[in-house]
Amino acid sequence: MGRRPRNDLLAGLTVAVIALPLALGFGISSGLGAASGLATAVVAGSLAALFGGSALQVSGTSGAMTVVLMPIVGTHGPAGVLTVGLLAGLLLVALALARAGRYMALVPAPVVAGFTVGIACVIGLQQFPHALGVRPHDSDQVPVIAWHAVADFLAAPHWWAAGVTLAVAALLLVGARIRPAVPFSLLAVAAATLVAELAALPLTRIGHLPPGLPAPSLGFFDLGAIPALLGPAVAVAALAALESLLSAGVADGMSGGHRHDPDRELFGQGVANLITPLFGGMAGTGAIVRTAVNVRSGAQSRLAALSHALILGGIVYLAAGLVSRIPLAALAGVLLATAVRMVEIGAVRAMIRSTRGDGAVLVLTAVATLMLDTVLAVLLGLVVAGALALRAIARNVRFDQEPLRHDLQPQHTEDEHALLAEHIVTYRLDGPLFFAAAQRFLLELSEVTDVSVVVLRMRRVTTIDASGALVLGDAIQRLERRGIAVYVSGIPDGHHQPLEALGVIARLDRTGRVFATTDEAIAAARERLHTTGVVPRLVS
Repeated sequence: MGRRPRNDLLAGLTVAVIALPLALGFGISSGLGAASGLATAVVAGSLAALFGGSALQVSGTSGAMTVVLMPIVGTHGPAGVLTVGLLAGLLLVALALARAGRYMALVPAPVVAGFTVGIACVIGLQQFPHALGVRPHDSDQVPVIAWHAVADFLAAPHWWAAGVTLAVAALLLVGARIRPAVPFSLLAVAAATLVAELAALPLTRIGHLPPGLPAPSLGFFDLGAIPALLGPAVAVAALAALESLLSAGVADGMSGGHRHDPDRELFGQGVANLITPLFGGMAGTGAIVRTAVNVRSGAQSRLAALSHALILGGIVYLAAGLVSRIPLAALAGVLLATAVRMVEIGAVRAMIRSTRGDGAVLVLTAVATLMLDTVLAVLLGLVVAGALALRAIARNVRFDQEPLRHDLQPQHTEDEHALLAEHIVTYRLDGPLFFAAAQRFLLELSEVTDVSVVVLRMRRVTTIDASGALVLGDAIQRLERRGIAVYVSGIPDGHHQPLEALGVIARLDRTGRVFATTDEAIAAARERLHTTGVVPRLVS
């Protein structure tokens, strides 16, 4: 699968060591138990590695998914959560078949960068209790947990855990710069475990592991519960899709040489979530923590993610006693170093300096990821980025008055040209006429005075939505109430539908004031002026 299988196997082993406590912890936090977390890491991790669209993605349990699943456990019980996972898998496969993954490419770079920074902060703050050797505070807010960990540590300092964490993190950060190909995370964890055992250090260990995975079963599935579980399943599928694709995108950015297939990634996550509940596993997703460790450990192909899952399976059955002795402080050091290395300081600084809008979106997404949750943070970043983009587009819409030169014979005198120009004015619309720009168009057009005819040139209008069409109709009515006749020319193909559906140009069309070209519109306007006697007929 890879040109350097040794690197992939070492990366898989490193990620397996990191993933083990996370799988246990998230399984317990979700309310399904440690065995469920392990089943997700092994089953979902292997299936997503085989069928997914990212060569570097590592899938399993995640903190964000745990938060979503906790209330489902309380309302529908463990069987309900397993059913939700299975339904979410079906939805993800449907999204993949609909090729919905491509739309994730539309997520702006500042949103992805802010998400990465926010996740890095979450990862770092999550390690404070283990790094300081204190009991984690019971809270859903990561900053609150970190704050109480610091307070508890200062009240009764004990330095062994902090020393091990800092030593492991320092070894990883320094070693990665000197010899990036060496798996320092694995070496550091092994060294810390050996020292802790030989010196009998008072450090909290991983502890007892379940003896194995449960046999596959569909006993949890209840057709009658599906209507009540569809809403939670949609939320779980949305989170799995969003987090997996963002994690895969982050992995692409960290590696520099890989590009994931978003539709295949959705399919792989769907297959994983379809099968995992049969083994008692909770809903899984691409996990940015393990994916980041995978990339930083030198992974080159999907063999690393697959070996990580297989190694976890082997550990569960063969080496549970040995792994149970790993200090949590050592793992905290690995994750702290991973959080630091996830953030490309230079790239973030450059993006913040690029434009105020990009900087604001990045900071907002990062803060929301830290203080709220990943899905809401990304949605918030998308909304703000979209609003800023719409404002920029609206500012580029042009509405310019043009000199009256069309259909005027060269033999006409300057006085005759001036006479027509006093009564006919042409305006050219450039760009999209949509809700963000329509109001400005209405205000400018309503200020037209001292003319008899307005010709609207629409050849260069790129798009018209319902708001733009309604505003156009309102402007035409305002002008006509003041006795100003309106002619329209050059409506592009495809833009007639909103204008006709909303009745904007129906009356103009009936009275013969809609033309294909501006010259035809001006000629008709001249004829109207001559007929009404506003200006004398010009003699050629």
